[in-house]
Amino acid sequence: MKLLASILLIGSLIPVSNSYAQNKIAGTDVPPGNKTVRISKTVLQDKIRGGWAGQTIGVTFGGPYEFRYNGTIIQDYQPLVWYDGYMKKTMTEAPGLYDDIYMDLTFVSIIDKYGLDAPVDSFANAFANAGYDLWFANQAARYNILNGIKAPASGAPEHNLHADAIDYQIEADYCGLMNPGMPNSASAINDKIGHIMNYGDGWYGGVYMAAMYTLAFTHTDIRTVVKEALKTVPAKSEFYQCMNDVIQWNAKYPNDWKQTWFELEKKWSSDMVCPQGVFVPFNIDAKINAAYVIMALLYGNGDYSRTLEIATRAGQDADCNPSSAGGILGTLLGYDKIPAYWKQGLKEIEDMNFSYTTLSLNGVYAASYKHALDMIRKNGGTETATDVLIRVQDPLPVRYEKSFDKVYPIQKNSLRNKGEAHNLTFDFDGTGFALLGAASKKQRDGGDDYIFEADLFIDGQLVETAKFPTNFKTRRHELFWKLNLPRGKHTVKITVKNPDSKFDLRATDYIVYDNKPAR
Repeated sequence: MKLLASILLIGSLIPVSNSYAQNKIAGTDVPPGNKTVRISKTVLQDKIRGGWAGQTIGVTFGGPYEFRYNGTIIQDYQPLVWYDGYMKKTMTEAPGLYDDIYMDLTFVSIIDKYGLDAPVDSFANAFANAGYDLWFANQAARYNILNGIKAPASGAPEHNLHADAIDYQIEADYCGLMNPGMPNSASAINDKIGHIMNYGDGWYGGVYMAAMYTLAFTHTDIRTVVKEALKTVPAKSEFYQCMNDVIQWNAKYPNDWKQTWFELEKKWSSDMVCPQGVFVPFNIDAKINAAYVIMALLYGNGDYSRTLEIATRAGQDADCNPSSAGGILGTLLGYDKIPAYWKQGLKEIEDMNFSYTTLSLNGVYAASYKHALDMIRKNGGTETATDVLIRVQDPLPVRYEKSFDKVYPIQKNSLRNKGEAHNLTFDFDGTGFALLGAASKKQRDGGDDYIFEADLFIDGQLVETAKFPTNFKTRRHELFWKLNLPRGKHTVKITVKNPDSKFDLRATDYIVYDNKPAR
């Protein structure tokens, strides 16, 4: 098939062919069909810098509010903090805030070291053995990898109770920024890396965010970016349905983001699987948090301040959501057009390495630019001394997959009065359970860490033997869990094989699941 339909100069958006001028689709900046888009290298670099700077600004801005407003918004009368020097203060005093960025940078570093076709185990082992703390799907994947469950099984629902969580959604920025105008190329990379820690709706979150980044290089209308990128997600998935609802509610209530927030709360706010989010307002699920991202982008309508405000005031993961929104909009606008108010203090941190990494913002600007040029060439594009010609892609849906089918929490029970998990027994009536707890030292200065080993018996049958490190970085996120059992009464027994009086293995609560909602 002949490659060229028309060529467009992004930046000034001057069409080169009359056929494009005659056939332009409202709201888009590229013509339909097979096409090549020309972008100056200066603009390409500016957009990549805008993406990385934008997400750093967003996560810093939202940091103080992360999971402090769950099931509620931050009211308009409450001021949100931002001032010159705030980014340096946060980078210095709260480096753990940047978990979404240092995961990104881990992947960037592996690509830098081993190339575009680096094997999946190189990415998995890099973050599994990194010095930073992780949570939920990332931590479950880390534990799996360190204990012999390799990717993609490490992110699959059979081995990861948080497969639908937000984790890869907040880490896929690197992939979008290295695939300008090429959402399907980004999806292929996301397939490999995103399944290390997520599956189903959790994976779709990363696919969608990366696709929005890719399209932000070739479109000037944020609404088009939001809608076109959704074509990468299967329409039958709940993730797609949730995002589509936001788009429809935005059309119905164009001047009231809070009404859309309330509609989301009514329909999509329940986290059915994550045991820490069951029966409480806390929600780490990818869907609701991605919905807040695109709600902010749509109602922000290209205004950087309004976009960050809405993404933060929507609550839940109120640092990662403005990070995603700020990065996507920062890519669309470019670094130079991010308002000066938001860039105050940025210059003084751009040479600071993020904690646990050897990359700074200036370092990752350069690395992502190199990777983008590599991906452009790999996908049939070319470059001149001043421009790149990108063979842009029409977004195509990735395959359909669902993490947890017919899984509904029906009961939460406390075991706090029983304390130790040694020879713990409990009964439940349903199709599954998740047992919460932790291994720890009895004294903070108790010397070396310890690794418990314990057996899980269900109805008298040995189901699993697991390790429980007292080290927080290598911990098992839940003690034990099992879904999709035959519906009915079951007995769970935990037997610790190597108890030690200097350490604790404590159970706190267990969630019971069924294949239909409780009524």
